[in-house]
Amino acid sequence: MSLFERQLEEPTVSFAALLTGDCPEIEGRSSVDLDGYVDEIFCSGFPGIRTLTDRALRAQLRGYVDRIIDRDFEESGYVVRNAGALRRWLTAYAAASSTSAAFERIRDAATSGEGDKPAKVTASAYRSILESMWILDPVPAWLPTKNHLQQLGHASKHQLADPALAVTLLGLDKPALLGLNPSPHEDPRDGTFLGAMFESLVTLSIRVLAQGAEARVSHLRTHRGEREIDLIVEGAGGRVLALEVKLASTVNDHDVRHLRWLRDQIGDDLADAAVITTGQHAYRRTDGIAVIPAALIGP
Repeated sequence: MSLFERQLEEPTVSFAALLTGDCPEIEGRSSVDLDGYVDEIFCSGFPGIRTLTDRALRAQLRGYVDRIIDRDFEESGYVVRNAGALRRWLTAYAAASSTSAAFERIRDAATSGEGDKPAKVTASAYRSILESMWILDPVPAWLPTKNHLQQLGHASKHQLADPALAVTLLGLDKPALLGLNPSPHEDPRDGTFLGAMFESLVTLSIRVLAQGAEARVSHLRTHRGEREIDLIVEGAGGRVLALEVKLASTVNDHDVRHLRWLRDQIGDDLADAAVITTGQHAYRRTDGIAVIPAALIGP
């Protein structure tokens, strides 16, 4: 279930209207704060377990992961010779959520401390089966149909089907994700993995909305990494909606610099641009870029 299907708020911003290019009015107020979004990460979007208490919910999610590894994988036609290795591999992917980390980096994370690394063909088999089971659901790189941009990266961005699976695999609870017990060198609200999980949650919702609008979802990253945009939604006519996902509740000029750059590059082919936040208020900035709390986006 996406955020709007969970009925956290009455949506005030239409996704379909953003895709039209008519720059619809952006307004509304959300009562959902960062704490509420973190709750949604842990509750998952699985309808049958969302109403369970904390302990029962955790048990169901752990059981689901166990079933994937112990039964579903082999039922998909691949014999698992080392269930522990498969779990470590899946956990490494969870840790790489919302990144385009290279194969070697994920392999090293999955085999930390082991001298004998698995062959790439073995790791590729893991990935292919998990994608066919819709456990891994990567976001492909954007390849523009009108060739406006040069030297774009081609690596997909890693995502699991639901961020609740990622935190379950990594053994995180809510205080750990929020960073309430940080090291002396860390800001308790500056955790990059918390931002990655919020992006996963938003990505899940945007993909559901895009499916209803017959649009495709990808991400943009230039070859050298100078420019990145979290989500590019391409409609049937080739116009795009560009979305940045920010954990912060406020948005400044620095946060929209890549959106403004894309607008300069592709002009009228940009239907709209927005920053999805954990804030309370939906509005348009003076530069035309929308700021939208994640809970306020609906069909």
